[in-house]
Amino acid sequence: MLVLAVDTSTPAVTAGVVQLEPDSLAVAAERVTIDARAHGELLTPHVLDAVQAAGASLRDLGAIVCGAGPGPFTGLRAGMATAAALGHGLGIPVHPVCSLDAIAAEVVHGEPFLVVTDARRREVYWAEYDADGKRVGEPAVQSPAELVTTAEAAAGHFADKTGLRVLQPEFPSPLGLVAAASHALRSGAEPAPMTPLYLRRPDAVEPGARKRVTTP
Repeated sequence: MLVLAVDTSTPAVTAGVVQLEPDSLAVAAERVTIDARAHGELLTPHVLDAVQAAGASLRDLGAIVCGAGPGPFTGLRAGMATAAALGHGLGIPVHPVCSLDAIAAEVVHGEPFLVVTDARRREVYWAEYDADGKRVGEPAVQSPAELVTTAEAAAGHFADKTGLRVLQPEFPSPLGLVAAASHALRSGAEPAPMTPLYLRRPDAVEPGARKRVTTP
C-alpha cells in the first residue's frame, strides 16, 4: 500500500509517500522545508511533488497519515485540513497520529527518553517514552527549565538550554508518521477522530456581553 504522510506540527512542512509492506516500510519520496510560516503555502505543492517523485498519482494512494500535534494552531490546522480534504476526495482513510509519537518511532532507544518540540512562547511540547518506545502518559507543554528536572534526553536546539543528550530525529518524518500508524494501517482499523492536539487555549476568544452604559 502507498501511504501519504503529512505533518505541519513543527517548523517543518513535511509530505512524503511511504510504501507499506506486511513487515517493512520504505520511503518512496519526500519533500521537507523548514519554514514555520509556509505550511499553508507549501504543503499541497510538497504533496503533489512527493507523489509524482514516487512515480504514482493521488489515486494510487491507499491511505493518509497526518500528524495531529501537539502544535501551534495556525500551522497544525493546515496539515490536518489538507489531509482530511484529500482523504474525503479520494475516498481513503485518514489516520491522525501524535506527532511526538512519529518522532519517537525513529529514535534508536533502549532506555527511557523524551521527545521535545518547539511550542514557541519560550515553551516546549513534550512526551515521555519507555525503553521500548511506548509513550508514557499524555503530551504536555511547559518551559524547558521546568522540563529539565524530568528529562532523560532533549531534541534539537533545546539541548544548549538543558545540557542534555540529543537524540534524532528533530522533526516528524514521513517514515516515522507511517510507522506510528502502521498497526492500524495493517489491521484495517477504523481511523481515530481527527482531533488536533493544541494543548493551549486559543488566543482569540468570543467577546463577552457588552457593558451597559448609563448616563447621569
